[in-house]
Amino acid sequence: MGDDTTDQRPTRDGTDDRDLCDACPENDDGVAVEPSIFRPFWKDARAELKRRDYAKVLATVGGVTAVGSLAAPVAGLTRVFDRKYQGPVYEEGIPLVDDAGERIAGDRIAPGEQLTVFPEPRPGVEDAPTLLVRFGESAYGDQVRDEYTVGGYAAFSKVCTHAGCMVADRDGDVLVCPCHSGRFDPVTGGQVVGGPPPRALPQLPITLSGDGYLVATGDFQGPVGPGGE
Repeated sequence: MGDDTTDQRPTRDGTDDRDLCDACPENDDGVAVEPSIFRPFWKDARAELKRRDYAKVLATVGGVTAVGSLAAPVAGLTRVFDRKYQGPVYEEGIPLVDDAGERIAGDRIAPGEQLTVFPEPRPGVEDAPTLLVRFGESAYGDQVRDEYTVGGYAAFSKVCTHAGCMVADRDGDVLVCPCHSGRFDPVTGGQVVGGPPPRALPQLPITLSGDGYLVATGDFQGPVGPGGE
């Protein structure tokens, strides 16, 4: 392959007094010439600007990625039921189902256990998280109406009445919201027993259907989520 450039190396007679190449092999009195293929780019002030721009872009992308990684768990923690539907969340005869859509039989959980359930899908309602708990029938206090429970089961909205987080933790028999440590006692009808929530978790009246599955007998007995009286 031909090369139109002339040889810039000095002669051996010492007539070329240009700087010598320090990186050349020993006894090779080559001139310190930068490779021409790199010179236009690295010596151009515009290239320096581009390199700075690249650094800024990388820093910005890194920052956005870091914020996104933090935002995801926060969003999951604070996600609440978006009640766009103007009618009741539950109605009489609406079955309770688990997250796989399976109906809840009367022997689904044992006393002392709990399960997150939802109204069986129907027009207008996509998701209404509900805490289903079970205790001995004699464990419930006078605050809990007998017609709201069945077979030791009681159901409450899972949406905290303080800031709308999910009531996902438990301390003994007490239901605990992880956001601000709101505490609710299910055997007294979801009454507040600690933390900042202003009111009890709304209770869902339930019963057993003729074929042995848990169904609602009405809607939550109070507004879902923060606010309300």
